[in-house]
Amino acid sequence: MHGRTLRLLFAASIAGCLLVSSVDPGFAANVIITEEEGKLPPPREMPAPSDRGITRGPKIELDADDKVVLRAPLHLKLKFKTYGGSAIDLGALQATYIKEPAVDLTTRLKPFAQQTGIDIPDAQLPPGEHFIQILIKDSDGRAVTKVFKLKVAP
Repeated sequence: MHGRTLRLLFAASIAGCLLVSSVDPGFAANVIITEEEGKLPPPREMPAPSDRGITRGPKIELDADDKVVLRAPLHLKLKFKTYGGSAIDLGALQATYIKEPAVDLTTRLKPFAQQTGIDIPDAQLPPGEHFIQILIKDSDGRAVTKVFKLKVAP
């Protein structure tokens, strides 16, 4: 019985190694934009951001330089700031891929949202320039919309 158990464990470990080696190393579990969505035509016009001027509403910042070319999978991190003791209303979060037609990304980003921002350690996006619009509100009802450009290298 002991020899049979060892043979079964050995066979199972070999099968596990074969399974692990067949996984595509470029695959990320968190697909933010699909290849098909990346091929959609650009919008006729870009939406205007609402974060200009002096406001006590929340702020959204991309934790990277938008001029930098990124490689997928990438660490996508947005920071949220609030003022006057308010909090981010996570239920009001909306994320849109700006294409024709627009693609709602809210359900893909919401699991990674928290009071301090959005943090996706392994975001998968196809190569190209991608414009993503984020809308957040604070607990006082003040809303802000910001558009981010992400350049992803092939």
